[in-house]
Amino acid sequence: MLAVVAALTNCPTAPFHEEAVRAEIESQLRGSPGVKLERDRFGNLIATYRRSRANQTGWALAAHMDHPGWVRNAEGQMQFLGSVAERFRKRPKRKRFGEFAMWDLPAFEVHDGQIHSRACDDLLGCAVIICVLRALAETEAAASCLGLFTRAEEVGFVGAIQLAKSGRLSRRLTILSLETSTPRGSAEIGKGPIVRVGDRLSIFDGRSTALLLQAAEEAKIPVQRCLLDGGACEATAYQLYGYTCSGASLALGNYHNVTPEGRIAAEFVAIEDFLGMVQLCGATITQDQSEDPQAALRTRLEANADGFRQFYRRRVATSDRAGSA
Repeated sequence: MLAVVAALTNCPTAPFHEEAVRAEIESQLRGSPGVKLERDRFGNLIATYRRSRANQTGWALAAHMDHPGWVRNAEGQMQFLGSVAERFRKRPKRKRFGEFAMWDLPAFEVHDGQIHSRACDDLLGCAVIICVLRALAETEAAASCLGLFTRAEEVGFVGAIQLAKSGRLSRRLTILSLETSTPRGSAEIGKGPIVRVGDRLSIFDGRSTALLLQAAEEAKIPVQRCLLDGGACEATAYQLYGYTCSGASLALGNYHNVTPEGRIAAEFVAIEDFLGMVQLCGATITQDQSEDPQAALRTRLEANADGFRQFYRRRVATSDRAGSA
């Protein structure tokens, strides 16, 4: 799995310049039996694996192929695309790749149990999808799963919006947006992948979020459940076009290459969190979904409420007397 990460993170990328990443993803998946690849008109990449069972919902794992960087605009100037404050971009040490540039930082390093890269966001999300699809193909798992690799997320979900508007995706899909995100609330790096209940702009689907948590519990995968409202992810974009969405994130250090002290450095995530995310996605896609976890919760709460039935009539009578007084 780390070899997949190394191959992807060594590919330069920026908004609207994801060609190298897309080519590497295609190379990684082309030999996987049962996985079909296609590009849409906008240049997003769609990978399809289908050996479904009747009681399984089709899942689509979504991640974006770009990272903030400098891109040559129509006036021939190098324009920074992505949410990094201008004060952090003064005298930047950048590395050119033709018509675009990235921070001049290590592409891939491993130390202290962590993956360090100039572009963890969101190449690690892409790497998770590759690992999951390859595992499904190798085991001939009875499941249905799409991998959605999109362009230009860093400037406002442009690729995801184009894909959602195209009508290419079935409305029966549940889209799971995979991200790397700054920890918020109780979330910590190294404590497992984060089941993301929402982002800065929206709250995600309750049932699919419950399915993620159920899969984690059954497979004994440590996860964190948090609202990561420091930013927004593609789940919000797909939801705006009527898709059922949930989210999961890897807790990220040095978001968009900015350290807490305001320096420029590589982003990083815990290796165990990355491996846990691969396991979580695989367990969610292949789980038996004939039982609705929300229905089970409702049954449990109703049973608890019935245990207090002796107090129902007494409360009504007391309320009636209070009203008469």
